[in-house]
Amino acid sequence: MAKDNNRVCVGSGGSILVPLNRIGTEFMPELKEGDFLYMPSLYTGVSIGKAREVLQQTDRMIMQVPEVQTVHGKLGRAETATDPAPLTMFETTIQLKPQDQWREGMTLEKIRQELDKSVQVPGLTNVWIQPIKNRIDMLATGMKTPVGVKVSGPDLQVIQDISVEIEGLVKGVEGTLSAYAERPKGARFIEIDINRNAAARYMLNIKDVQDVVQTAIGGMDISESVEGLERYPINLRYPQDWRSTPEQLEKLPVVTPSGAHIPLGAVSDVKIVDGPGMIRSENARPTGFVFIDIEGRDLGGYVSEAQQLVASNVKVPAGYSITWSGQYEYIGRVQERLQLVAPVTLLIITLMLFLAFNRVGEVAIILTSLPIALTGGIWFVYALGFDLSVAVLVGFIALAGVAVETAIVMLLYLNLSWEKRIETAQATHQQLTTKDILESVVEGALLRLRPKVMTVAAIFAGLIPIMLGSATGSEIMKRIAAPMVGGMITATLLTLFVIPAIYVLWKKARLAALNKRIEAAPISDEPIKTKGK
Repeated sequence: MAKDNNRVCVGSGGSILVPLNRIGTEFMPELKEGDFLYMPSLYTGVSIGKAREVLQQTDRMIMQVPEVQTVHGKLGRAETATDPAPLTMFETTIQLKPQDQWREGMTLEKIRQELDKSVQVPGLTNVWIQPIKNRIDMLATGMKTPVGVKVSGPDLQVIQDISVEIEGLVKGVEGTLSAYAERPKGARFIEIDINRNAAARYMLNIKDVQDVVQTAIGGMDISESVEGLERYPINLRYPQDWRSTPEQLEKLPVVTPSGAHIPLGAVSDVKIVDGPGMIRSENARPTGFVFIDIEGRDLGGYVSEAQQLVASNVKVPAGYSITWSGQYEYIGRVQERLQLVAPVTLLIITLMLFLAFNRVGEVAIILTSLPIALTGGIWFVYALGFDLSVAVLVGFIALAGVAVETAIVMLLYLNLSWEKRIETAQATHQQLTTKDILESVVEGALLRLRPKVMTVAAIFAGLIPIMLGSATGSEIMKRIAAPMVGGMITATLLTLFVIPAIYVLWKKARLAALNKRIEAAPISDEPIKTKGK
């Protein structure tokens, strides 16, 4: 029976590899905040009027979904230096109705999918995210999507070419919901190049012509309107019809010192040129962003596949670099810390176990059988479709603590029962047999049965309500509780069957040496102290 149990132990430990190879990775699960933030991106060069038209159009499309209560859209940047948003980036806050007013069977994920199908505008790349999460991610990484790519280098045109190539590649990766590469040089500008020789013939200097351009086109504040506590500047410039096209700008009148009126085109060249709409900088280097939104795919697995695809197909010139950003940065930091913390923690646990038992045997039993306790938690996480995240790791840490604790108590009961057998054998000067080992193990294990059942029942009673909850934050709490719920099944089997089975094998291997010591020792009231290696 002991050998059969041992085979179960090895098989159960090996079965961990099956779900581990299929479970994805993420930093933290997405919190269901109850609302959405719609942050699409238009291609650069769009006019204010067209951007406003598209914003109103998308708002109407969003309102077609019955679960949407209100929609508030914003484009461009606010009057603050902390929000350098370009004109091409929308920020639409979508407030949903209470969940009891949703259609039957609707979830946040289904609403997101329906919104994505409803809002389809040519040239517009959809991004649907949670409001609070988006603000935290943008402050930490600068990315508004879960995955992003930063292309850095000296030339904006080369950065744009690399970014567009990456955009086309990642669109073919499974799980890509949308991909948008910024066009750093995609904006359009009106350039007024002053002809110095022509201006000199009219006795005009550069400042004279620039004052006309500044006042007529940009406008000049000539006064201020005071309305209670509010202040409004009064700006003067030429009418819209006079400055709507380059041809109209060339006809703007310029007054010479002699009082003559000449067109602006007589002293300058007016033309439309390409240029950067906004220049990003990372580590003192010009940078272009590629925003990638994913769906139905774990973050770690997606980035790993996309990295391989980009590395094998994109040729990066000297002086340029590609950096993967977004939530993926958090995963990298966690992995780096775990590579240091996990071995140190395991060493501390081993040292504490050795101090508790003062023998290597019990410590080896606990450490070698601990993966059996984790098997149920891993399989349960895999069955629920959860990815491996920080929350799941916290649950496994708690599960390992409970498993080690119950294993220690079980070994203490087994040792007490075995010590009694040794005392009896030493008092009667009789040889110990395999039957004595089995009887002492059964006796010690039975003493631990009721406390173990009570422990498992208390843990299940506390965690099952968490697994059934659906309020905000339940996504994280479920991932913390899932390893404990699934792991307590195998932890119970570990404590009641695996640990005793390994204990039997361990004592059988040392039985002959123990009997020799009992036979050689004189009859005494003091029991023989057993020492394990």
